[in-house]
Amino acid sequence: MALSLIVPSLDSGLAGSARLGLVRAAPVAVGPSSPALESEIETTRAGLAAAHAGHSPAEIPGLEPARRLYRSFGIDPTRTRPSSEALLRRLLQGKPLPRIVNAVDLCNLCALWFLLPIGLYDAETIHGAVTLRRGGAGESYAGVRKETVHLEGRPVLSDDEGPFGNPTADSMRTCVTPATRSLWMVVFAPAMFPAEELQANIRRAATGMQRYLAPADATVATETHVIP
Repeated sequence: MALSLIVPSLDSGLAGSARLGLVRAAPVAVGPSSPALESEIETTRAGLAAAHAGHSPAEIPGLEPARRLYRSFGIDPTRTRPSSEALLRRLLQGKPLPRIVNAVDLCNLCALWFLLPIGLYDAETIHGAVTLRRGGAGESYAGVRKETVHLEGRPVLSDDEGPFGNPTADSMRTCVTPATRSLWMVVFAPAMFPAEELQANIRRAATGMQRYLAPADATVATETHVIP
């Protein structure tokens, strides 16, 4: 299946601030997670719990790149946490990881693998060119948990209809549902994050989509890209 990968432009004001890993996948079948995906989530949970038990986030080196990204935007990552760190904190507190649908569960698993914040979107709900920019004064959107996500000064993905994603919380407008057939994933990293490592991460995410999100009668085609 031929895919058209959405490649956002970076606003000129973000030069030297961010690097993005992109994955496009289709067709996908969104629904409950399979036993195989559940098993991989549990294996990852147990491994991270054993490796980091008793450590504070500041003592876990893998969390530093996401924190560096936030600090480059003037955001205190101990007050507004990257989504990946929030997931790891939840795990280390002994709380169950959320289960939504297989695509979102896989995205959360990838965030734990990479310890980088990730946005996951229904690609068909994104319209026109996409830009990563700073949120403007008073900008916000309805988040996936129906809260208002305030965007001023924060890194924001925006299309022709306005902002729809950032490294902390995604929007209801572009969220993944059981009707989703085409996914777009964005892995957010600081500009100095090694491109080769980010490429390996998104390839691993693409492999997970092929393994766990395939419809019964089709294979999942994927495309990956790193910018800049």
